[in-house]
Amino acid sequence: MSSERIHGFSRAGLTFEVTDEGPLDGPVVVLLHGFPAHRGAWRLVTPFLTAAGIRTLAPNQRGYSPGAAPLERSRYRGNAIALDVLALLDAAGVRRAHVVGHDWGGFVAWRLASRAPGRLSGVTVLSTPHPSALLPSSAGPGQLVRLSYMGFFQLPCLPEAVLRPALSGLLMRSGLPHPFAEDYATFMSTGTTLRCALNWYRGMWLPSARTTRIGAALVPTTYVWGSRDQALGRRAAEGTADHVDAPYRFVELDENHWLPERAPERVAAEIIRGAVRSPHRTTPHSA
Repeated sequence: MSSERIHGFSRAGLTFEVTDEGPLDGPVVVLLHGFPAHRGAWRLVTPFLTAAGIRTLAPNQRGYSPGAAPLERSRYRGNAIALDVLALLDAAGVRRAHVVGHDWGGFVAWRLASRAPGRLSGVTVLSTPHPSALLPSSAGPGQLVRLSYMGFFQLPCLPEAVLRPALSGLLMRSGLPHPFAEDYATFMSTGTTLRCALNWYRGMWLPSARTTRIGAALVPTTYVWGSRDQALGRRAAEGTADHVDAPYRFVELDENHWLPERAPERVAAEIIRGAVRSPHRTTPHSA
């Protein structure tokens, strides 16, 4: 493991920003944000982790770092974004880490748990069910309506024009606390950041040399879901257990989609439990 802090790393001509905190000799947790957040999404969670002796690496992911913001949607395939995380581990001199992902960051965590289990000690996924559980549930009218915005995001230019002036209000109405809503909206208003962030929706499922299907998670997994999540429903959440071939815990919170921002202490507790003490398979429970 590196004995020095890292503030960034490079891969494939792109340069990423990273916040590196906590003891350098502690177990490593990688924190992957979702849309339309950035690495600051973890600012209430990180103090609990570092106090527990954990080193945290929180990158601004592809599209969110100014030096890693290609405009082409083809540069946002799932395989490429997962490789970005492995490059972060290499830059930090870390052989294995516990990966935490929320929203799109959770999608990346699922991919790594299936494709690169040798580099992970485990994963904690917030909100996002396993993709193989989400797809069947999308056939139902309830989940289909919840995810209809994804179809709108495929359009060129129009989503950016609609979202940019309205984003802060939309986020607050979805239950995101005001300071975070203002922060994310301001961040998205800079240059081409919003276009690049939306490219996750436009490029993640594009075919590549490797299959886009994500197999079962092969590392110890904790999945934390909010029962009031506006976008991701119960059927997919409970079905995720069928796609984990490793020790598994399902934690249901009385919360909405914005778990790192609204429930940081509980999120941190689940990360610590997964990163420091191996989770065990249990029946779903609420908290």
